[in-house]
Amino acid sequence: MSTLAPTAPLAEAVPPAAGRRRRIDDWRPEDPDFWRTTGAPIARRNLWVSIFAEHVGFSVWSLWSVTVLFLGPEYGIDPAGKFLLTAVPAALGAALRLPYTLAVARFGGRTWTIVSALLLLVPAVPMTMLLEPGVSYSTLMVLACLTGVGGGNFASSMANINLFYPSRLKGRALGLNAGGGNLGVPAVQLVGLAVLATAGAAYPRLVPAVYLPLIVLAALAAARWLDDVPGARNEPGALREAARDPHTWIMSLLYVGTFGSFIGFGFAFGQVLQLQFAERFPTPADAVWLTFLGPLIGSLVRPVGGHLADRLGGARVTFWNFVAMAAGASLVLYAARERSLGLYLLGFLSLFVFSGVGNGSTYKMIPAIFRARATADVAAGRREAAPAQRWAVRMTGSLIGVAGAVGASGGVLVNVAFRQSFLTRGSADAAYVAFIAAYAVCLAVTWLVYLRPGASRPVGV
Repeated sequence: MSTLAPTAPLAEAVPPAAGRRRRIDDWRPEDPDFWRTTGAPIARRNLWVSIFAEHVGFSVWSLWSVTVLFLGPEYGIDPAGKFLLTAVPAALGAALRLPYTLAVARFGGRTWTIVSALLLLVPAVPMTMLLEPGVSYSTLMVLACLTGVGGGNFASSMANINLFYPSRLKGRALGLNAGGGNLGVPAVQLVGLAVLATAGAAYPRLVPAVYLPLIVLAALAAARWLDDVPGARNEPGALREAARDPHTWIMSLLYVGTFGSFIGFGFAFGQVLQLQFAERFPTPADAVWLTFLGPLIGSLVRPVGGHLADRLGGARVTFWNFVAMAAGASLVLYAARERSLGLYLLGFLSLFVFSGVGNGSTYKMIPAIFRARATADVAAGRREAAPAQRWAVRMTGSLIGVAGAVGASGGVLVNVAFRQSFLTRGSADAAYVAFIAAYAVCLAVTWLVYLRPGASRPVGV
């Protein structure tokens, strides 16, 4: 396996597409003069198109978070079956993140964005045709699984935009790209609300139908306005080296706790709300108008986590963030037992807020870990400064790729936990207890590895 890295400019030009797409012969974003005169406008154009394409991908990935609310008694599916329908898209999305990352260098960012956008039609078209009473559960499972292709779009989009920006601006650009994609979760739920309010619960096929022209538009926009960065390549052996590093798996665990919670709750919240307070939300329309709030807030606060990590330190923000998530899950558990809708919503919204903050702070920890280790190696005479810097950049890219894939699997765990809890206890209480325990493990690991005083602690993380 390997990781994505830009190389020196190539003489070979990238062939121009029809229309206004610019020809790129070389790419030097770290050169201030090149960036000011040539690079910045091209990078901004690619960023905005990438945000749109990724947003559509995230929306398709999240389709079943709202589709399950349309599946009334006439579909013959119990709550456990519905939680499986929201778990399988997260599973495929997690599995695709690494190959999608590598595809950018293999095929080019522009080409792969077109392909990955058009792949969204694979689940969206049959969903538009087949979603109606009488469809078999196995068919619904296949359709739900196929929406996982949208989960891979995040990884390839982030890998592509990472190539366009200089180091000093990567954080902001990647934050905008990630945030724009994450907003696809509340966006698709708002689409579902609009369908429920106008056509009614009998027409779930209208939700994916809304995205058919948007998918085509994303592919056309990529074809017209995106560019391929010359010289992008997959660096041999980088992922293998990262897989042997314990920090890769530690940070992957922490990302399961943050991003995994965000995507898992985003998929499950509407269904849990309707089950937990059935008397208050007798119809899907009664629940959907609340379900988009959590994912919306969690998406918008993601940059806050990165900003706080810059000021206070990523490990410190992540530690206290997990404390807050454990408190939020405890409040949700208490509110569910007391049948308090107000406290329940407050607790769940806090989980979305702090999962969003944690997304930003954990991503900020990753480069800091390898920067600290590279600095320590140089000070101890184990590496020269330039090779140490290159090693840190290579390992950072590899860890982000692995953590992104593993973290997305948290969405599966959240939905499976809810499913098992309702199967065995008839409520979500056992799932909430499991979440509290998981956050306790994450905060303990954060303190032991990155905050506890000791010689092995990476400094400045």
